[in-house]
Amino acid sequence: MKFSRRQLMGLALAASLGLSACQATYRNHGYTPPEEQLAQVVVGQTQQSELEGLIGRPSAGGLLTGSAWYYVGSRWRFYGPREPQEIDREVVAISFAENGVVSNVERFGLERGRVVVLSRRVTDSGITSLGLIRQLLGNVGRVQAGDFLGD
Repeated sequence: MKFSRRQLMGLALAASLGLSACQATYRNHGYTPPEEQLAQVVVGQTQQSELEGLIGRPSAGGLLTGSAWYYVGSRWRFYGPREPQEIDREVVAISFAENGVVSNVERFGLERGRVVVLSRRVTDSGITSLGLIRQLLGNVGRVQAGDFLGD
């Protein structure tokens, strides 16, 4: 069987399109400051007003005014007709004391669908307020049925 030049070109084009559909593509969403920029943030000294110039504006803020800034970045894999899959997520949480000074810098990652702490820098005098994730997960396992039943 003999193919014409036009048929061979069409076959080559179809093969290349088919192979390119099998290639995964990646997209980054959000922003987390790199370690070099975070090293400029000194816990107990850097003011909230200085932070924007050092590492940029956050993706989200704390529930209370000025309580924390959150930088969220994720990497997604797109593979053909499959649903996109998040393969990496990183959250940088910078907490502030009442006077606007940085009191805590934490970096969280996503490992097997669970949030894990990658790094943490806190003031030497101890934490006066807990981070958002610690507050949410702090009471898991501490509640007992007897606490709700009367004597």
